[in-house]
Amino acid sequence: MSHSASLSHYRVALTAPGALAPAVASIAGRLPIAMVGLALLFYVQRSTGSFAIAGVVSAGALVGVAVGSVLQGRIMDRFGATRPLLVTSALFAVVVSIAVVAVERGLPAPALVALASAVGLTEPMVGSCSRALWSRLLPPGPVRGAAYAYEAISMEVFFILGPGLAGVLSLSAWWPGTGVVVGAACMVAGATAFALTPAVRNWGPGGDRSHLGLLGALGTPGMRTIAIAAFGFGVTIGFVEVAVPAAATLAGQAAMGGVLLSLWSVSSVAAGVLYGVRPWPRSLHLRVPALLLGFSLLLPLLAVPSGLVGLALALLVVGTLITPQATTHSTMIDVVAPAGTSAEAFGWVITAVTLGLAIGQSTSGVLVESASPAVAFLVAAACGVLLAVIVWLRVGTLHPAPAGSVVRPGAALSAAH
Repeated sequence: MSHSASLSHYRVALTAPGALAPAVASIAGRLPIAMVGLALLFYVQRSTGSFAIAGVVSAGALVGVAVGSVLQGRIMDRFGATRPLLVTSALFAVVVSIAVVAVERGLPAPALVALASAVGLTEPMVGSCSRALWSRLLPPGPVRGAAYAYEAISMEVFFILGPGLAGVLSLSAWWPGTGVVVGAACMVAGATAFALTPAVRNWGPGGDRSHLGLLGALGTPGMRTIAIAAFGFGVTIGFVEVAVPAAATLAGQAAMGGVLLSLWSVSSVAAGVLYGVRPWPRSLHLRVPALLLGFSLLLPLLAVPSGLVGLALALLVVGTLITPQATTHSTMIDVVAPAGTSAEAFGWVITAVTLGLAIGQSTSGVLVESASPAVAFLVAAACGVLLAVIVWLRVGTLHPAPAGSVVRPGAALSAAH
């Protein structure tokens, strides 16, 4: 079960019947994912003059996203995607508007945190829906694998562009909240257009979920294993996202922090395309612990004291294993998630990554201030290795679920044609 894909499979996936319209619409809906939260952070900081308040507000938005991704995914799996996306898009627009008014009127920090959490909670989860749609448009195999790789690669591109756009718009001569409004408007427009495409509208209600229990998709051992791997992915990246700007600041080049992080995203995109052609290990279930372990073992390269040039080169190397991990997590959902839970299952992956990012970033911040960025890189590596070992011990759960509970993607192929 290698699911390797040639470059031509990307073209086949994107030109499959019913695929092009939602793929184009989802670009607008997913581009602001890395932009809205950061723009809100910049906006609050410039309005209040406090990085501490801005940081807490940003954390509130992350918590909202972590909860909302699962709740929205569960609702989409049960009732179809169009109505939930339209409702959350409308709620998101209202909540963002209220949040902007609250910032302008100087409401206290607790109110801003609550509103930021609501912003994250109502953020339309186009990413989860877009990923789940491929299992309805394409049969299992390398073409669908290429579609998942496309999702991971495009998300990495958005995480390169989003922060830059947020930064530029937050420094706008017009108004510091410009980035929030532009990002939210783009997300609402993209989500609405995506929800109204024929393929998404034909996404009918799911089957009976009474056997799933309170945890839903996370109730299966395999999904819990994927969640642990995604958590490790988020933790290690969270460490680096704080330690790299700190290293740049200590070197007297604070403005280079964002540029350095963009470098590993660039290598991630390039490696993601190539990895889809020749994935390793060949066995899909072994990739989950192997990629996390490999990524973690590369992290000490960032701790080598060789200046910002050396750090840049190390980031290019380490970044090669980012997109392959994200692609593998998406592909494994088809194997281990219960039938009819693909959107919720991906929501759990997003939640796990988000929580990992929050823990990694907060811990890295403490280590950077109390010790050094190099220590943060080494602790990140140790955490990643530990979690990779845990995933390895659970690798036996990463096999198809028993008959009757395994995902049956492709069942709605006829609806898309």
